[in-house]
Amino acid sequence: MSRQIKLGAFLPGGGQHIAAWRHPNQPADGATSFEFHKQLAQTAERGLFDAYFLADGLAIPASGVTDGGTAKVAGFEPVTLFSALAPLTKNIGFIATASTTYEEPYNLARKFASLDLISGGRAGWNVVTTATEAAAHNFNLDTQHPHEYRYQRATEHVEVVKKLWDSFEDDAFLRDKASGQFFDRSKVHDTNHVGKFFKVRGPLNVPRSPQGQPVIVQAGQSESGRSLAAATAEVIFTSHQHLETAQDFYRDIKKRAEPPAATRITS
Repeated sequence: MSRQIKLGAFLPGGGQHIAAWRHPNQPADGATSFEFHKQLAQTAERGLFDAYFLADGLAIPASGVTDGGTAKVAGFEPVTLFSALAPLTKNIGFIATASTTYEEPYNLARKFASLDLISGGRAGWNVVTTATEAAAHNFNLDTQHPHEYRYQRATEHVEVVKKLWDSFEDDAFLRDKASGQFFDRSKVHDTNHVGKFFKVRGPLNVPRSPQGQPVIVQAGQSESGRSLAAATAEVIFTSHQHLETAQDFYRDIKKRAEPPAATRITS
């Protein structure tokens, strides 16, 4: 079987290093410069990268409050940015980060489905649970939800989002001007989800894109995170300093992703 490596560009406009904005060749306002992000995306596409990935947070980093020296204090909301970059590119995918803890499934499903349509089927969702007290303080909480609570919610959240993305079948929209039939109601499916964390009727009011659903990306490191990644993700974002630990991580995820053995029935 032919195997190819896939290249993802992780290029925050303000740079990865806390002092990247001070480099002579770096625009000081790169974090919030659309022109600079356009340059990054188009350069990555020319270099045959498969995707442009952006992390995101829902609060100013603690260092940004205390010392005033980091460009990470402000930046674009990724889905908004990628919606603007999509028409300026042709092939590169866009993986935006969004939180299952502080967003509702319907709103999240809607904005990623919209990005997927705008880009012609090049959107991906980096699933995060957002583990900072600072973010909690921006969303009506005195302290963040416990770890297990966040991952249980995330598992159900992704399930609901996927159901919403399947609200319309690929050929649901007839758009027949002569008959006046815009869509086939038999090919529209209510979500009707009732779970521990969410109650969502559906259907989503955005149709499917050429790729069907946005790609699911997840960064699972803890036990709960690895289980979530194995159960939901098509791409897993991870970082290891040694080959042995990377191989162990790979084997662990593969094992978790294997379907359970079929129960043998004997007469």
